[in-house]
Amino acid sequence: MAIKVQAGHETVFVDTFTNGILSPTGPMLGPVRDGGHIVANTAPGCWGPMITPAIRGGHEVTQPVAVEGAEVGDAIAIRIKDIVVTSIATASGNDQVMAGRFLGDPYVAGRCPECGTLYPETRIEGIGPTAVRCVNCGADATPFIFTNGYTIAFDENRQVGVTLHQQAAESIAREAERYAALPENSIQNPILTFAPHDLVGVVARMRPFLGQLGTTPAIDMPDSHNAGDFGSFLVGAPHEYGITVDQLAHRTDGHLDVDAVRAGAILICPVKAPGGGVYMGDMHALQGDGEIAGHTCDVSGVVTLQVHVIKGLNIDGPILLPVAEDLPFLAKPLTAEERARAEALAQAWGVPALEESAPISVIGTGPDLNSATDNGLQRAADLLEMTVPEVKNRATITGAIEIGRHPGVVQVTFRAPLDRLEKRGLLPYVRDQYGID
Repeated sequence: MAIKVQAGHETVFVDTFTNGILSPTGPMLGPVRDGGHIVANTAPGCWGPMITPAIRGGHEVTQPVAVEGAEVGDAIAIRIKDIVVTSIATASGNDQVMAGRFLGDPYVAGRCPECGTLYPETRIEGIGPTAVRCVNCGADATPFIFTNGYTIAFDENRQVGVTLHQQAAESIAREAERYAALPENSIQNPILTFAPHDLVGVVARMRPFLGQLGTTPAIDMPDSHNAGDFGSFLVGAPHEYGITVDQLAHRTDGHLDVDAVRAGAILICPVKAPGGGVYMGDMHALQGDGEIAGHTCDVSGVVTLQVHVIKGLNIDGPILLPVAEDLPFLAKPLTAEERARAEALAQAWGVPALEESAPISVIGTGPDLNSATDNGLQRAADLLEMTVPEVKNRATITGAIEIGRHPGVVQVTFRAPLDRLEKRGLLPYVRDQYGID
């Protein structure tokens, strides 16, 4: 279904959500004009939607916004202007799947263990891990529980969090929606209802980012599976969103869980559906590289983005320009002193000129970290018209391979030649981000 073309709005405000499925033929808000802004009130990802089987994607992301002039084969540069956490507290932890409560995939196809209803509507009865009940028959219907979990409360300035004891966690659980600051149109069961309290008195620094930010895939796809690792679970799946191996190429890797996708960064995303369909969600208050527990501190929040269309870039997955502070040591732009030392060394050895370069981070995803790294290396090579061995060398001596999410999201980060970046139309964004003349 083609997107109806109309004049783009300066600002599009978003407070509505999908049912967990991203669709190229589904309704999009906007369009927002090229250079315009998107302001969204996002709902927590992961645990809340995971215990809400009526949500079919494992997350609850915002309704996509079309960008004026964005056509398949283009890219959309997303400047992350601001991310503000609104939740007062959240709960999270390592998960355990509940057998018999899903069809093939507990994130996508929850099923009541008693009446067999697929995607059942549920209600909350009391607090604790048995509080999610099937509306149809009253059975305990959560597809997940915690193996080890915690409730964490945040300070007024949203700078630190402290994990709570049982009494405090249960007090919050009785007012879970308020403490989660759930947006009005969210339908998720708040995970604070479970009142986990295995960790007590642990202090964590807050640095919020978006676990989900990207563009709509070219086929219907559950939101949390719009990536090479989780997406592989869809291949041959028995539920209605099962795909073939070849169809996995239609993903846009919007589910990144890369902690550098935070305020001040620029994320450049492929356009694989008319209008692009920019969506976001799964805001995390904090996360260590790898998100090794499988989940982190999911929160509600308010996000401000600015979008720009890059015509004909034709990329397969996202490109990230992190804030300078988040770059690996070797990938940071050269200081004036380092440049002067290098120029003197080059002159001493008869090297006629130094390469002009700037940082770039190419996202790779796959079923495991090795596959994700291979994917990122190939994407970087295709982008900059290099061989994969050259990218490997550059990432080794001017960058790093960083883990976004275990099991299969990585950043291939290195300093790339300015002439290659200019040829692909990326140089203005790189210059702006890193102050390179």
